[in-house]
Amino acid sequence: MKLRIPFPNRLTTLPVVVALLLSAPAIGQTTSSDGLSTVAPAAVGISAERLGQMEQAIKVGDFKDITSVLIARRGKVAYERYFDSDGVDGLRNTRSATKTITGMLIGAAIDRHFIPSTNAHVLDYLQDKLPLKNPDPRKSEITIEDFLTMSSLLECDDENSFSRGNEERMYLVEDWAKFTLDLPIRGFPDWQPKPKDSPYGRSWSYCTAGPTTLGVVLEHAVKRPLPDFAREVLFAPLGITSVKWQFQPMGTAMTGGGLQLRSRDLLKLGQLYLDDGAWNGHQIISSEWVKDSLRPHANAREDTDYGYLWWLQTFHSHSHSLRSYGMYGTGGNKVFVFPDDALVIVITTTNYRVQGAGTLTDKLLVDYILEAVAPANAR
Repeated sequence: MKLRIPFPNRLTTLPVVVALLLSAPAIGQTTSSDGLSTVAPAAVGISAERLGQMEQAIKVGDFKDITSVLIARRGKVAYERYFDSDGVDGLRNTRSATKTITGMLIGAAIDRHFIPSTNAHVLDYLQDKLPLKNPDPRKSEITIEDFLTMSSLLECDDENSFSRGNEERMYLVEDWAKFTLDLPIRGFPDWQPKPKDSPYGRSWSYCTAGPTTLGVVLEHAVKRPLPDFAREVLFAPLGITSVKWQFQPMGTAMTGGGLQLRSRDLLKLGQLYLDDGAWNGHQIISSEWVKDSLRPHANAREDTDYGYLWWLQTFHSHSHSLRSYGMYGTGGNKVFVFPDDALVIVITTTNYRVQGAGTLTDKLLVDYILEAVAPANAR
């Protein structure tokens, strides 16, 4: 979009020009034709001054390689900046952040009765993977909910390099769903709490293989390629047209991460859940599914529970505790939703090999963005 500044006469002064520049949309910002409307930060209680300080910190490299930051409040985009050459139309590889979309698609399949409920057994849809290695009758009891909550009894932990289910081992074989189902049942020595002794009755471990297998389950259930189903039930209703999938060796779309979307479209997904599954007056995902997805089902770590592939984290800013839910991926790529402040935030990066990248993104969030947002009781 070209920036046109009117000069009515030679008396136009520098302060007027500066004011026009500051009030103009950022270079590369799109119009509202994609369904998003914009508003000045101050109009929704956000400090433009603090956001300006954030920009300077990003540009000098305090947060390594941040590629975009978007902030929406009350359904309107109040801040949008891109810090790389890809700009507004760049497709962002947010890695595991798009696991959450797998949960959205499971919900859409249940809403349409392709799947009866989250209690449906995974093996009911994957009989072609039999017989399994490490046979155990408990495998037939693994449910879709077990994979949505990262709490199946399979020995799978991406945060443990010794785990048989570590995702790096999965990528070495051809059939990723069978890799998952062939895993042995996890053991619980005395020093580790059993599921019945854990919060919400589930023992959580981060396992990419579970959501990856759900993609195969979905294709069996809806009887069509997953990208087609996703386009019909989620992306097209949201006006999302730029999508780049990755695919498993057996041909199914990869639902464990790596789906590439624009930053504005990631923001739409957060806004969709903030608005109980509705978009522009149309119910895209049932409000019941949204509520179930955002309810804690397992405890991931301190201050963080886990829903249906949503991170449920509490942030602390000054004396306030701020509850959120989010889509998180490697490199500190994150979509945050703060329901009490009607706030959706997208931060994308290429900090894939930066140690502590997720913590770095959280610092950007707390030190600058949350600082810029006026408390709800002050509005």
